[in-house]
Amino acid sequence: MTGGRAVATGRNAALGAYGEEIAARHLVGQGMVLLDRNWHGESGEIDLVLRDGRTLVVCEVKTRTSNAFGTPHEAVTREKLRRLQRLAAQWVHARGVHPDGIRIDVVAVMRPRRGHATIEHVRGVD
Repeated sequence: MTGGRAVATGRNAALGAYGEEIAARHLVGQGMVLLDRNWHGESGEIDLVLRDGRTLVVCEVKTRTSNAFGTPHEAVTREKLRRLQRLAAQWVHARGVHPDGIRIDVVAVMRPRRGHATIEHVRGVD
């Protein structure tokens, strides 16, 4: 842990990058426009920033190989949501954009040992 946040290394980093790629492809396939990846602000990192029409979407991607330590959605706590809201405001300010609205989405990617990954997209979790 560094500064209260886990630092992904090795296999976990590769799994996270895999999940973010799968999530980005899925969301773009749903008609969203990818604006940014792994953006770092004062409060942390945003996995994906997208545009859905005139709405800015801040997307948290959680990738797991099993539910042994809880579901991907359970990893998105109230504290994490507050941090994502702060990061969204920082991103908007840094980019000088004025979206009609800001939405926080979660994409859960389950990558089992065998078979294909599954994706669950939850819109507007804030």
